[in-house]
Amino acid sequence: MRTLYSLLLITFIFISCSDKKEQSIDDVIATKDLKEIRKKKSELDAQIADISSKIKRLNTEIEKLDTLKRVPLVTAFTAKKEVFQHYLELQGNVKTKQNVLIYPEIPGTLERVYVKEGQKVNKGQILAKIDDGGMAQQVAQLEATTALAKTTYERQKRLWEQKIGSEIQFLQTKTNYEAQKNTLAQLKKQLNKSTIRAPFSGIIDEVIKNQGNVVSPGPGSEIFRIVNLGNMYIEADVPETYVNYITKGKAVEIEFPVLEKTIHTTVRQTGNFINPSNRTFKVEIGVSNQDRSIKPNLTAKLKINDYTSSEAILIPQSIISENADGEQYVYVIKNNKGQFGTAKQVVVKTGKTQGDVIEILDGISVGDFLIEAGARSVKDGQEVKISKS
Repeated sequence: MRTLYSLLLITFIFISCSDKKEQSIDDVIATKDLKEIRKKKSELDAQIADISSKIKRLNTEIEKLDTLKRVPLVTAFTAKKEVFQHYLELQGNVKTKQNVLIYPEIPGTLERVYVKEGQKVNKGQILAKIDDGGMAQQVAQLEATTALAKTTYERQKRLWEQKIGSEIQFLQTKTNYEAQKNTLAQLKKQLNKSTIRAPFSGIIDEVIKNQGNVVSPGPGSEIFRIVNLGNMYIEADVPETYVNYITKGKAVEIEFPVLEKTIHTTVRQTGNFINPSNRTFKVEIGVSNQDRSIKPNLTAKLKINDYTSSEAILIPQSIISENADGEQYVYVIKNNKGQFGTAKQVVVKTGKTQGDVIEILDGISVGDFLIEAGARSVKDGQEVKISKS
């Protein structure tokens, strides 16, 4: 570079001296003669072209003679086989199939409430009692008349078996007993509706109606909300393009950002229906919730394993470039001689990416020496120096 600057300085001095002997540029411009000005410019262009040619010859000779010439400094790594797992990242919401509102089945006054919010209850446990309006007394009376009808029928049956009495008497007592028994069963079933029981084991999340309130079946008459936090799952929509890759049993990593918690589980169920509006299918992922920290409708980030290769060649995405034909390429070091080698451009075929790495399907073999740092500053066939660090 010093030689170049010195040569340019000498050239400018030469041109300046020549201008002084002949005619300065200012003098030429002052003539306002277009022909003279163009002539002067042509002379200078010719001088510059001659100097450029000489500089080029000098640089060529310097390249031949300079034993300490500079070459790009790069780092490199050896391609090897690795286990590669690709994950589809989605977002889902926590749900539970045991999160229900409990409604009354008969109208009446809420006579007793036996539980409070946050209380754990077992399946079948009595939660509340609705005033039955005297139905219990009716059941008691009907039980008595049914017992009498049963006794009468059994006696008539014994007599009929001994051929005593008429068949019509036997059939009448039998019909009367069966009618009484059916009526009693129906009334008991109706009476049971006045007792509200837990449909499953869980927690009373909310007591909506208080003792003394008048309730009736239908919307707006909810009495309790009961939730089971032990049987949780996450539902997510998966694009239809993954229908052959996201299947039952696939590994899933679930992150709950709010809880700063991550768990590992598997796909419990995949849907068999493609939603025509968004071209997705449902997946259901079971969630272990022993500490009861996960709540319904909590947002979760999902990473579902959709592809695994046990012998993949992985390289950093940052070292891949693209040529004018749209082909992707990397630089491989050939002719290694100590710290020096030659950069060779190699076109590659890539697969899936995960994080900062990408899978190479073709173009690179195990054992190839790839340029990493400096990959974007070298040229095909250029000599490079390999850094040990």
